[in-house]
Amino acid sequence: MKQLILIRHAKSSWADTGQKDFDRPLNDRGHRDAETMAIRLIKKNIRPDAFITSPAKRALTTCEYFAAAFKFFKDTIIKKQELYLAEIATFYSVISKLDNDLDTVLLCSHNEGITQFANTLTRTRVDSMPTCSVFGVSAAIKHWNTFKEAEKEFLFFYYPKDAG
Repeated sequence: MKQLILIRHAKSSWADTGQKDFDRPLNDRGHRDAETMAIRLIKKNIRPDAFITSPAKRALTTCEYFAAAFKFFKDTIIKKQELYLAEIATFYSVISKLDNDLDTVLLCSHNEGITQFANTLTRTRVDSMPTCSVFGVSAAIKHWNTFKEAEKEFLFFYYPKDAG
């Protein structure tokens, strides 16, 4: 059994209008939400084996909050450049190359791609994954390279403003 937990990065700052998109940090709400949502996953008994993220500052910082909550070191986070503003095919490509020893993977990336990808996984649809939302699925597989074709089961969809 494999579990994939998608995380859209937390709310980012637009304070520096001259800053490159890739370098935008989290704003105050983003920092609060990332910590809150990480704790929420712990309470749901999620037990990740790996954290994978876009290296963009807002995604990496969000992922660092989740990794810290689960007592993973920052240097164990796997950064994948291709997850920055990734399209559906890129998500599947990254997942297909995961180590089969990993059973539960948290993957942090950006919209619109992460919402579009989430909507290909099961019959459960979301209009848009809000910032710092998490979307979980499982698949009864042994090898990540079979994830795309496998039937997946919707596990949950949480976001900071839901009742939770």
